[in-house]
Amino acid sequence: MLGYLLKRILATVPVVLTVAVLVFGLLRLSPGDPALILAGDSATEVQLQQLRQHMGLDRSITAQFGIWAGQVLRGDLGVSLHSGTPVTSMIGNRIGPSLALALCTIVFSTLVAVPLGAYAAWRRGSRVDRAIMALSVMGFSVPIFVTGYALILLFAMQLGWFPVQGYKPLSAGVLEFATHLALPTLALSTGFIALIARIARSSILETMNEDYIRTARAKGITEGAVLVSHALRNAAVPIITIIGISIALLISGVVVTESVFNLPGLGRLVVESVLARDYPLIQGLILLFSLLYIGINLAIDVLYSIFDPRIRY
Repeated sequence: MLGYLLKRILATVPVVLTVAVLVFGLLRLSPGDPALILAGDSATEVQLQQLRQHMGLDRSITAQFGIWAGQVLRGDLGVSLHSGTPVTSMIGNRIGPSLALALCTIVFSTLVAVPLGAYAAWRRGSRVDRAIMALSVMGFSVPIFVTGYALILLFAMQLGWFPVQGYKPLSAGVLEFATHLALPTLALSTGFIALIARIARSSILETMNEDYIRTARAKGITEGAVLVSHALRNAAVPIITIIGISIALLISGVVVTESVFNLPGLGRLVVESVLARDYPLIQGLILLFSLLYIGINLAIDVLYSIFDPRIRY
């Protein structure tokens, strides 16, 4: 097991290096001048040149990358060009709302989607099955921002049940925390519920035709017990895999959701850093998201090897 983990971890090193090089190069080659954005349109060319020199943008791309890579290896992601604050501090201040939203979303999506998929598989071909699959297609097709604005219009502005925007940490109280995250979680969960439910249904349907299911039924075990104890348990591998992939996909969903609901998390920080052409902050955020994505996929591989007895190290 330890050897397998070491191999998987070593295999991620070239991926991280490639992502770092591509992100750094694309940012430098893309149009836009951070010095001009920071100084304003009224700045003279001399002032812009001095500002570029101060920010280190007058050096070659290779030299800039070498400086940044050395800082990253020391655990330093640099300093924001716009605010002068260390990137690690800015990420640390914003990561709380994003983690809370992601955790609530994946827990809520799993608790809703797996039973829905299992019930649809159990009632295969019925009206309930077709209704669940139709709702899954709809949930997966509607963009997150459309769902978010619709939820705000109905539950916040018309009914007044939830706040329109904003975030309250758990330290402010469980009720405040839950009411501010309810609509963002629901908006972000729709697509993931649809995806997980469809995979759960398909996976369970495959196991329902296996010999051990017929044996369990022949022993007189109830359909509910067969579904939960036998079919769902043996269909867990693809379901766990898609849940892990969904966690990784939350990265893009969080950016949109936090912008719609004005949550002060990493998603909004990405938007702000891109608009400000804040190179160190953008690079730090993308590197963090890449490491999270790689770590999640590594965890999926480990869980897959644990739940699937056919895999040997």
